[in-house]
Amino acid sequence: MSALATIKANSLFGRLMQNARLVSVTGLAQVSVQAIGFASGILVIRLLPTKEYALYTLANTMLGTMLLLADGGISSGIMAQGGRVWQNPTRLGAVLATGLDLRRKFAAVSLLIALPVLLYLLRHHQAGWPVAILLVLALIPSFFASLSGTLLEIVPRLQQEIIPIQRIQVVTNLGRLALLVVSMFTLPFAGVAILAAGLPQLWANRQLTKISGRFADTTQQPDPIIKQEVLQKVKRLLPDAIYYCIWCQFAVWLVSIYGSTAAVAQLGALGRLAITLTLLSTLFASLVLPRFARLPDDKALLLKTFGRISMGLAVVSIAVIGAVFLFSNQILWVLGHDYKGLTTEMVLMMVGKCMSFVASSLFLLCTSKGWVINPVISISISVLSAAIGIGLLDISTLRGIFTLDILTAGVQLAMHAAYALYSIRKVKEQEPEPAALVAY
Repeated sequence: MSALATIKANSLFGRLMQNARLVSVTGLAQVSVQAIGFASGILVIRLLPTKEYALYTLANTMLGTMLLLADGGISSGIMAQGGRVWQNPTRLGAVLATGLDLRRKFAAVSLLIALPVLLYLLRHHQAGWPVAILLVLALIPSFFASLSGTLLEIVPRLQQEIIPIQRIQVVTNLGRLALLVVSMFTLPFAGVAILAAGLPQLWANRQLTKISGRFADTTQQPDPIIKQEVLQKVKRLLPDAIYYCIWCQFAVWLVSIYGSTAAVAQLGALGRLAITLTLLSTLFASLVLPRFARLPDDKALLLKTFGRISMGLAVVSIAVIGAVFLFSNQILWVLGHDYKGLTTEMVLMMVGKCMSFVASSLFLLCTSKGWVINPVISISISVLSAAIGIGLLDISTLRGIFTLDILTAGVQLAMHAAYALYSIRKVKEQEPEPAALVAY
């Protein structure tokens, strides 16, 4: 046997090549997805009048809040349950059915809570009743489509069917860009932009359902035992979800209440730059999170893997911040004339976003293994850090708000890292099974 054939036959080499292929394909696809998404965002920024873009920012912010509230920890519970039975189509189908059933019920509550708040904020920024109502109606299809899509992706992610998911995402974003091009040049209104961005997800959900059907029995009904176990996770995660509904968009809420319509538009435009972190979050959720969820309960292996993941997240975040600092003038030029002179605000925003990205990634690693910090502890720490920051900083300016983001994100990062290490040290020592290691 030749040396080349010997290398190819080596199982470690095979796993490395498979991982390299997955990373390259996923990375290329996600770069395409995010490039298309960025082009869509810039198109909306440049073609919508400042007032319309401010309303668009408020509606998009509320959409994110509604999705967090409607999830309430369900996706984390389903990922944890699915990671246990990912090779059993019947049980995996029951897990998926249970998650979708719970999502529908949580979605109804989310709508009842969030829509009146959105109407108030739109009216606060001088949107007429017809405009405000049309914006709300345009938001609902996007809400339900996005809500189902995040759960439908869990099955193929657990099976590491990454390439089909990437293909669907590329086509969906191309469809979104095409609809935005047509609509923004003919009807440059916030409600039209919201609707055009959400409709392609309906097609994506149908495709994800087909892929899930290859690995999970989609005819299964919700399982009461699985439901009870997921709800146990939700009870621990829901308080955090409610907190994040408020805090993750806290900057927008502050500017919406105390700032001008132009400030809301500026905040929304700068927020578009965080699309790089969306790419990183997608890569993390596709390649890292499912594999960490499938790891055996072996302390040494978990600690080693967690350390590598944490180091990788830190290095990537520093690189992103450095790139934004070096090319700040060029980035602001892309956003347009209305947003020039925001260099310091942009860098501060990206520092906070990167720290939040690392913190949320560590949080997801914990929940994927069923480790959930007591919400009384986590929320108390978060609220205390926010209160201290509000007392020390001038939150009437974008710089003050972004500095507050950095402070609170740093506290979140330290808390989730400490809890992850604490949870790993509680795992009982055992020898990892060879099959489990191969799966990883």
